[in-house]
Amino acid sequence: MKCRFFKVMAAMVMVFLLAGCGDPIRSSAHGEVNLSGWMAYWDMPSALKEYKEIQGRMESICYFAAYFDADDHLVVPPEVAEAKKQQKKGRQLTYLTIVNDSDRGEKGKTEKDISVLYHVLGSEASMDEHIQEIISLTKAGGYDGVEIDYEKFWKDAELKQEFMDFTYRLSTETIRNGLKLRIVLEPSAPFDAGFCQGPEYVVMLYNLYGTHSGPGPKANGDFIQKTIDKMAVLPGKKIAAFSVGGCLWEGKGPLGIIPGKKRFLTEAEAQQLLKKYGAKESRDPESACMVFKYEDGGRHYTVWYADSETLNAWITVAAERGIDNISLWRLGSNTDIEKVR
Repeated sequence: MKCRFFKVMAAMVMVFLLAGCGDPIRSSAHGEVNLSGWMAYWDMPSALKEYKEIQGRMESICYFAAYFDADDHLVVPPEVAEAKKQQKKGRQLTYLTIVNDSDRGEKGKTEKDISVLYHVLGSEASMDEHIQEIISLTKAGGYDGVEIDYEKFWKDAELKQEFMDFTYRLSTETIRNGLKLRIVLEPSAPFDAGFCQGPEYVVMLYNLYGTHSGPGPKANGDFIQKTIDKMAVLPGKKIAAFSVGGCLWEGKGPLGIIPGKKRFLTEAEAQQLLKKYGAKESRDPESACMVFKYEDGGRHYTVWYADSETLNAWITVAAERGIDNISLWRLGSNTDIEKVR
């Protein structure tokens, strides 16, 4: 028990040191940036409301997301299909995002399901069939393009090569059908793997800390700078994606040093907790994130989240390094998204 206590303490000290490294960042004047963003099916009413407030600033919008059913065929959630029908054609480009999540019915749902990628990318025949299904869904829905957001497979060398082949084939087919293509990449992806010319590449500049770790920001200045430097080898248009909202960490035991439950939360949820518990928040200088703590039922809670000032500080760091295309994950349940510039 005593050994475990010291291990936990050491881990918490390491998290504190990592979260506190780097130079301060803040928003400031920068060159004009093009904004895009995602609207998720589970929060579509709120996303549509925010989109109306900020659409004059938006270059494109991504409808999130089509996923796989029990037979590894793509399904577009009804919320996405209905939202797309209601949107009047404007100057904004529209994309259908496709993710490797699956819904197996009674067998349950799986996020970032590698097994579906083994199936749909495992042979030339299945890959071609998958590509044709993507093209058909995208055209039938009236989207200007498709966005591929397949994750958590890069450590599998065979699947990595199959994915690269898939992107080349899909790029050819989207061009042939007059569609645009965006490919989302995790920050740990091998940017030097030989990606093809043609698609736009969207790099997720978030989840530096989250439900996989102890408390800390989704991004900070050092993380953004290093990732953008690595992005230089990607061909064509490069887009930096930043995440709104934040994460909540529970701490149990003496002084809350034993990790408990963790969950992502929206900006609106964070501010509701702040008000409910009368907590005092501060802005972390290295990430520009808001941070506060509170106690409830003998348990300790820590919240880190991004507000508009945080997003503007992150955008400033990216813009100063030549990235003038920014995507926001995601519209919906924010309190002042219209202040993002």
